[in-house]
Parts: sequence; structure tokens; C-alpha cells
Amino acid sequence: MATRAQPRLLYPAGSGGAEALATGGAASAEGPGRSGPLQDETLGVASVPSQWRGVQGIRRETKSCQTASIATAEAAAQTWKHVDAEVQTEAPVPVGVLPASQYDGPRLAAFLRRVEAMVIRELNKNWQSHAFDGFEVTCLHTLGYPPAQGQGLHVTSVSWNTTGSVVACAYGRLDDGDWSTLKSFVCAWNLDRRGLNPQQPSAVVEVPSAVMCLAFHPTQPSHVAGGLYSGEVLVWDMSHPEDPLLWRTGLTDDTHTDPVYQVVWLPEPRHSHRFQVLSAATDGKVLLWQGVGAGQLQLTDGFALVVQQLPRNTKLRKPPRGETEVGATAVAFSSFDPSLFVLGTEGGFPLKCSLAAEEAALTRRPSSVPLRAPAQLIFSPHGGPIYSVSCSPFHRNLFLSAGTDGHIHLYSMLQAQPLASLQLSHKYLFAVRWSPVRPLVFAAASGEGDVQLFDLQKSSQKPTVSIKQTQDESPVYCLEFNHQQTQLLAAGDAKGTVKVWQLSTEFTEQGPRETEDLEQLAAEVAT
Repeated sequence: MATRAQPRLLYPAGSGGAEALATGGAASAEGPGRSGPLQDETLGVASVPSQWRGVQGIRRETKSCQTASIATAEAAAQTWKHVDAEVQTEAPVPVGVLPASQYDGPRLAAFLRRVEAMVIRELNKNWQSHAFDGFEVTCLHTLGYPPAQGQGLHVTSVSWNTTGSVVACAYGRLDDGDWSTLKSFVCAWNLDRRGLNPQQPSAVVEVPSAVMCLAFHPTQPSHVAGGLYSGEVLVWDMSHPEDPLLWRTGLTDDTHTDPVYQVVWLPEPRHSHRFQVLSAATDGKVLLWQGVGAGQLQLTDGFALVVQQLPRNTKLRKPPRGETEVGATAVAFSSFDPSLFVLGTEGGFPLKCSLAAEEAALTRRPSSVPLRAPAQLIFSPHGGPIYSVSCSPFHRNLFLSAGTDGHIHLYSMLQAQPLASLQLSHKYLFAVRWSPVRPLVFAAASGEGDVQLFDLQKSSQKPTVSIKQTQDESPVYCLEFNHQQTQLLAAGDAKGTVKVWQLSTEFTEQGPRETEDLEQLAAEVAT
């Protein structure tokens, strides 16, 4: 049996219903032939004639005219014919089904044999996937430069530009050997470019020595600084691959005499829109360079790490006889104090340092500017050299270090002993980075071919997700989060490959009380 549809849903032409919807619904309450709401008393008590009298008082019409008018209004508002026509469907047509005896059994069996290997391969992929555990990680791009890979070069460093759309990598070698004259490359891929070819970078720069580290400029999307095995520091403009070199240190008395393992862009003290390049090397020097005319990087400030000037607040292994320099292998700056930085060292101990240090360094190395001693606090060491340090972007006192002992140490700037120590690998750990958006998430690159993602809200002892970057367990040497497209993480390995991983929202959206949990972690006293 058909019923009346709601008058406010479908309005026949000329009924005034559409206009009523636009003006707040007055017409649907009054009816198309009425001038105002019915002003009748309680209908449960009043008789039918009294209702008609109420309507007569409003309309001032005869009883017969009222009835015709009401009937017309109801016909205009009713839509049951339209509704029924909308929802009814044609009678279903029976689908013919072949009896089982008519199926071609041999052809079906041949088809299943053909696809069996592919189906099993995909099932194995799904079995290894993290898609259903809430922490999904997928590989978006596998990038490489065949001429560099053909030479057996490693990806030693990766960096995202300031827009987050371009990823660059340095090609060099991190194993033992003299790579000072090894022809190497810096390559960049624009991931937003249509028709991206993962084996054909958007820009390639040839370099006369192994490139050990790389860092994009904070505001200039195409400018990138690199440190070489030869000790030089160079800056390139990747938008001019035919003539990319902007500045270089050259080989002078100021130049590093050992490989440069990290470069960082820093704003000038009195000109925040202008930047200098800081370089750290295993010759024990941390130097600041400024680009000047004629393509030259000029030394403007510098520091030297000397064993005799290290703070004596913990036991250190005795350096070899005659050795006075402390080799720097990694550097990270505080997000809260622009003068505060942490150095990783060949000796395995992190150092808390300051750009504002005033004590002169006790070094006889020639330098065009006076070198200073920056160390303020020495932390308990790893069991081997440190390869990477990372300061928390969410807490002024917390930083991470990763070393050849396979451990990650979590330190507070306020005490020498680590707050926590996690063994992630039986081989080296080459890189560690805090997430830029999750206070309790960090990533580490292992010598066993894994990228490991930790969420300390889930577990403080084991990785939340372990991604197999290289199938033959070749080391993963470097990784960087994308600070603009925060779901992206790039990692480079010994096979000469850069993989861009996409993280699920569980890794990019803060959980409840996460900042408070980080504060509580920082307040713990090491035992």
C-alpha cells in the first residue's frame, strides 16, 4: 500500500516547495494554498467543525471552497507515485549457469598451473606485509644511477630539498680504502615530475672524490652542500647540471685533512636569511664556511677537538700515543638552542658542544682563523665509533646516537649516562633520525639491510616495524625523513639504491599524551 512521502523531500513543479527549502521550510509547513500557519486549538479536544471554523477564520472562504483547497494542497505535496517509480526495478533476468559437466577441466587446470607461481609470490608478499597491523609501510620508489652502481659505489647520504619534492643522494664508499680520487656522483630526482624514470635522475653531477655526506640548503631548493673523502666541501646548484659548482673550499691550510662525514647549513648570527656551511671531519675539526665571490668557500670560524681539553667526567679509553685530535663523525644541532650541538666521535662517545665556546683550542694545525675548544660535556661511550646522532625536535634535552656496536643510546643533555640503550643489530648501525612529527618515533638504518622504525609508545625494547631494504642484507647507510611530506622516508644502501618509503598515519599522527610521555621519559634518571 502506497504511503505519503515527506513533502520536504520532493517538490512538484509549481508547488513552492523548492523555494521553501531555500528560505527555511515555511512553505512546506503552511501548504501551497495557505497564507500562514494554522492557529487552531488543541486538536485532541476540539471537534471537526471547530477545526473547519478555525480554517474559515483564516481563509475567509466557504466550507466547500475549503475542502477543494485542502484537496489540491494534498495532491501537490503527495509524491507517492514518483517515489514508487524511482525505487522499482525491472524484473530480474535469469542468468544461465553451465552445468558442471560442461566446464573445460583441462583448460582450467592449465590456467591454474600458469598463474600458480604468481599467486604464491603475491601471497608471500601479503604475508610479510604490515598492512593489517596498523603500521603499514610501502615502497613508493626504487631509485638508482646505473653508472654509479656499475662502479660498485654506495649511497652514503640522502637529503630532501626544502619543498619536499626532490630527493638527492651522494655516491661514494664507506668501506676501508683510499677513495680520495674515486670519481663519484651526486644525483637528484624530482618525485613530482610526470614520467619519473627511477633509473634516470633529474640532475647528475660528477665529483672527483668520493662524496661522504650531503645537505640541501634550508631555503634554496636547488642548492646542495657536500663533503668529500678528500676533505673538501663543495656547494652545487642542481638546477644547472651543465655547470653546477657554486663554491668550493679548495685545498688550502684551512681545508680538512681527513674525510668530511657531515655538513650542515646554519643561519648567520646577524643575518638569519643568509647561511653558512658547517663541516665535521675525522681530523678533529669542525669548521664554518661562507660563500664569497669567485666560487670560493672562505673559513669564517672553527673548532678543534683535542683530547687534553675534553671534560673529565667519565672514563675514556686512552688514545694511542701521540694522538691528540678527536675525530668527529656526526653532528646534530638542537632545535631549541641554535648554538648547542652534539658531536659523534670515532672514540664512541658523544660530546655536548657550543658555538659560543671561548676557550682557545690547543692545536698546532695551521688555520687562518683562531680555533676554539667547543666541548662542554662528554657522555658515556658506545662500544665502538658513533656513526650518527639526532637531536629531538620536541624536547630540548633529548638526543639519540647510533654506533658500530649495534646499539641506539637515548641521552639527556643533563647527564652522562644514557637514559636507555637498545640493541637493534648484531652488526653496525649507520644512521638514526627522530621523526619530525611524532615525538616518540625514530628510524634507524642497520648493517643487516633493515630500516627499523620505533614507536616508544608501543615498545621501548623492539622495533614497531622492520623493513627489509636489501634482500642480500647489504648495509643501509643513510636515511632521512621528509619534513614537508611527512609520510615519506628515504633510505640509501650499499647496492647504490635509494628507496622512498611511505609511512601510514600511525607513524605521522600524534597519539594521546605523547608529548607528556616524552617529558616523563626525559625526566627519568639513568640507573
